[in-house]
Amino acid sequence: MSINYQTLSFDYQPCREQSGEGGAEQAAHPVIVVGAGPVGLATAIDIAQQGVPVVLVDDDCSLSTGSRAICFSKRSLDIFDRLGCGQRMVDKGISWNVGKVFLKDELVYSFNLQPEAGHNRPAFINLQQYYVEGFLLERAREMPNLEIRWKSKVVGIQQSGTPGSADASVTLAIDTPHGQYPLRGRYVVAADGSRSPIRNLLGLDSKGVTFKDRFLIADVKMEADFPTERWFWFDPPFHPNQSVLLHRQPDNVWRIDFQLGWDADPVLEKTPERVIPRVRALLGPDAKFELEWVSVYTFSCLRMERFRHGNVLFAGDSAHGVSPFGARGANSGVQDAENLAWKLAMVLEGKASDALLDTYAAEREFAADENIRNSTRSTDFITPKSPVSRVFRDAVLKLSRHHPFARQLTNSGRLSVPAVLRDSPLNTPDGDDYEGAMVPGASCVDAPVQLDAQPAWLLQQLGQQFTGVLFCGEHGIDQTTRAALQALSEGPIPLKLVVVTSGVARSVDAASAKIIHDAQGLAGTRYDAKPGTFYLIRPDQHVCARWRQVDAAGVIEALKRALCVAGTA
Repeated sequence: MSINYQTLSFDYQPCREQSGEGGAEQAAHPVIVVGAGPVGLATAIDIAQQGVPVVLVDDDCSLSTGSRAICFSKRSLDIFDRLGCGQRMVDKGISWNVGKVFLKDELVYSFNLQPEAGHNRPAFINLQQYYVEGFLLERAREMPNLEIRWKSKVVGIQQSGTPGSADASVTLAIDTPHGQYPLRGRYVVAADGSRSPIRNLLGLDSKGVTFKDRFLIADVKMEADFPTERWFWFDPPFHPNQSVLLHRQPDNVWRIDFQLGWDADPVLEKTPERVIPRVRALLGPDAKFELEWVSVYTFSCLRMERFRHGNVLFAGDSAHGVSPFGARGANSGVQDAENLAWKLAMVLEGKASDALLDTYAAEREFAADENIRNSTRSTDFITPKSPVSRVFRDAVLKLSRHHPFARQLTNSGRLSVPAVLRDSPLNTPDGDDYEGAMVPGASCVDAPVQLDAQPAWLLQQLGQQFTGVLFCGEHGIDQTTRAALQALSEGPIPLKLVVVTSGVARSVDAASAKIIHDAQGLAGTRYDAKPGTFYLIRPDQHVCARWRQVDAAGVIEALKRALCVAGTA
């Protein structure tokens, strides 16, 4: 049965704090997440999956209306896989890898964001935000240690104790249909959107640039034979001197973005009398379609100066904002969630110092700056602000028809890729030479493998805890390496071990390690692996260290560094 996620409504239920259950002075919840959008839901699920109780509060009682964010990257899909709902996203979503750029009515060039085979997930799927929220919510409801409270609006906030200490906590004033009550948590994650009430209550702000242009989103329901690709027009004949973007969504819905210019009247432009002629100019006079959702927007590229304020941590749109070109908003927010969740769990379980949470802020502030930089460049190219910049842009587009160098300069929205956290203090620098992209700080790429002689994927074996991945050749594991793995399996910090075999599949004795087989050799190639190469992977599937030969003492030191535990060099 198909569920209309846009019409769902969730009942308000009084909570134990309101009933006085447990006494007036109740223990602080480990984590309170504010905001049940994609970022808040992903954060809450991730923390709960690691065994930490979570309370999720939202001031509404429904999911988003209108498609809103629709473009979710491979990295987000990898994260959703780890959260237990990635397959539902892919099954419902529209998968795509190819984009095309047009100048007027002529194809300038096309590009493929995933030109090689051997990946479990596509470069992107298009899926309306209400589906993403719906699937995440259904997963959240499966978690016994995740409590969701609807119609619970944060109207006050107070921090107490020394930040970072065991006595520090945050008390939220929650307004509900049954009145206000105090809700106390050890840590609060503010995933409450671009207008963030928590940010405002703390007297904080975001700084950046607002772009003086307006865009119309028209979600159009129709039967069309356009291919499942991203099409972007500069100065098309059906919308001269402006730009247009076309994307397919599920349920025969197509997203069309029309650039309008700064002088456009946002109220007038949303009326059917203005929208329908624009759509018909693109589709043709005989096209049959229905308008499903219409919005006019402007946008800014901005961020908070710091994402951590005491025991309050900001994630997603509450912390940073970018233009919609490049699909960097929701995707970067989901990556905030994966970065923060494991760090909160480790701190709360006493496995890491509170300083680990400072690295959340540092890493994601770096990622936000990268996203803002790319987003600003895209916007400047799409909407030139001077005659000179317009001449430059048009010249680049014309050259792009025949010259690859010009295609590197063409920017119709450089699409979201995860930031490589090269300078993270959690990394252990390489001591050997490597090639390829899997440097410390990079998010892991997938590859096809075999598990118990059945097809599987490498990323399915990683995540949720620190993982050591040993690549061994067809001759198996020598005695020295076996002893090192045994020491790690019994070490002071829990470490999951995975051994990747290559060549002829054979039985391998390697302590308590999971054995997988690199039947196609792609895992070894993508990780530049030689027999004996060992990777240390964070719970969020980022590389934090690697060696050509595993050294138990070195791995333990790298683990301590990745947890901000005192005593590392």
